[in-house]
Amino acid sequence: MIELASDLGGGKTTFVRGLAKGAGSADAVSSPSFTLSNEYTAPKLTIAHYDFYRLNEPGIMKQELEESINDPAVVTVVEWAGIVKDVLPQRRLTIHITATNQESRQFTCTAPAELGYLIEGLAT
Repeated sequence: MIELASDLGGGKTTFVRGLAKGAGSADAVSSPSFTLSNEYTAPKLTIAHYDFYRLNEPGIMKQELEESINDPAVVTVVEWAGIVKDVLPQRRLTIHITATNQESRQFTCTAPAELGYLIEGLAT
């Protein structure tokens, strides 16, 4: 499970596009800001991409998110996760993206010790 955080236009969807491509998906990746969720199929997994920016209350999307998080064949990515914090697992990778200028981004990754292998070797 990946929680993405940044300002509007910070690069969250671009990150998911790279994640999908790296997983071998040929699907076109787009922001789920209006559809609330998108799925991308890769050879060994599915990427479920959620965006709760426009919502004040997750409604039925909360149940869909729970199902996605609990499916071992799905990598779940959540943008604007504030309204679903109670559903998110403690064992998650959190990535904060900060625009340093028009074309550059700084990534700050945090994860619990048991997920440390996900961020080992990243440049600081």
